[in-house]
Amino acid sequence: MYRVTRLPNGLTVATAEMQHMASVSLGLWVGVGGRFEPKELNGVSHFIEHMLFKGTRKRTAKEISQSVEGIGGYLNAFTSEENTCFYSKARHDKFDELLDVLMDMFHNSTFEPSEIEKERGVIKGELAMYLDQPHHYVHELLNETLWPDHPLGRSLTGTEKTIDRMGRRQLLNYQDENYISTTTLIVAAGNLRHEKVVQAVKRYAGRFPQGKRPHFQPFEGTQDCARVRLFTKATAQMQIALGIRACSRHDERRYALRVLNTILGENMSSRLFQVLREDRGLAYSIHSGLSFFDDVGTLTISAGLDTDKLPQALKLILLELKRCAAAAPGAAEMRRARDYLVGQLDLSLENTENQMTWVGEQLLAYGKVISPKETKERLGEVKPVQVRAVAKEFFRPERMNLAVVSPLKQADGLTTLLSRTAN
Repeated sequence: MYRVTRLPNGLTVATAEMQHMASVSLGLWVGVGGRFEPKELNGVSHFIEHMLFKGTRKRTAKEISQSVEGIGGYLNAFTSEENTCFYSKARHDKFDELLDVLMDMFHNSTFEPSEIEKERGVIKGELAMYLDQPHHYVHELLNETLWPDHPLGRSLTGTEKTIDRMGRRQLLNYQDENYISTTTLIVAAGNLRHEKVVQAVKRYAGRFPQGKRPHFQPFEGTQDCARVRLFTKATAQMQIALGIRACSRHDERRYALRVLNTILGENMSSRLFQVLREDRGLAYSIHSGLSFFDDVGTLTISAGLDTDKLPQALKLILLELKRCAAAAPGAAEMRRARDYLVGQLDLSLENTENQMTWVGEQLLAYGKVISPKETKERLGEVKPVQVRAVAKEFFRPERMNLAVVSPLKQADGLTTLLSRTAN
């Protein structure tokens, strides 16, 4: 169902044909995100993302929204560390309208100085909002700790200083240099035909500038002991995030790590949820998740706790990490974890938007679309001994980083606790 065509100018068009669906989802992907930015332009990708909604030579900001919402669809965008995506969804017979709006935004946005100033204020408000949300801010604090003095450790939103520094010239220069044909994908999923999508995109292909593909700075830092980062704030509940350095998305161990993460903390059946939430009542929320990048990756455990529960909760979390490294999971636990991962993948890909996201992320990450069938087969091949092996490899003090947002003013031996209790 996946087809990919690369046009002569380097622009890539990809589709997932789902003829039984009523909708079509369309994404315009750029293989550039926060980690590509120089320090002085931290947040520029996110700023540009905002500005593409603020008016073109053809449409005002209101007319951009009306052009999509007025045909029963919706329009949105996001910026990540390695990608930026502008996407829309509507009934399948409205594909041409969706494409016209996205192309208009991408090529004809005016970056009016007055709109830039207004959006500068909006983004500063977004920064303040995140600071007021401890469950969000703790992850920004963790990234700074995991990836010190590196773009991966910086906020995707930028800082007040960098946002204030950016003017129209900086925004347009960055867009001109990085939003080029060889970094751009047009991805559509739903009730469509690949050939028709390619022909439609060809009408706009000549507008995409060509240039030198941008590169990012690989992470080359080292860590020889556990690290703790504390942010003191008057909160009713403390938020913690324990980040464990793992492997990149190209590492074959990622499949075993996904099974391990599911066993450890991805759902309500997981060990962490059962021990901390169900058995002890220490946390309302406890969850683990994975982030994979081109050169590095993390497994992150997040929890919301009462302040006096931190030592007990952290000891239990670390005890579960030791258990994972000490013994391979049993057959029943392995089966449940693999079935959960396969089931979640199948359920998510019933949706045209998720299919569009799957194709875009796969192409930008690997240069090809790895089929869900192959992914499910690889997950099914994971053995219990491999799950234990990745736990032994990654659950070590020198890979651990803890961020805490709470009223606490001192770390109170948390670094020692991580070092003594970990594998």
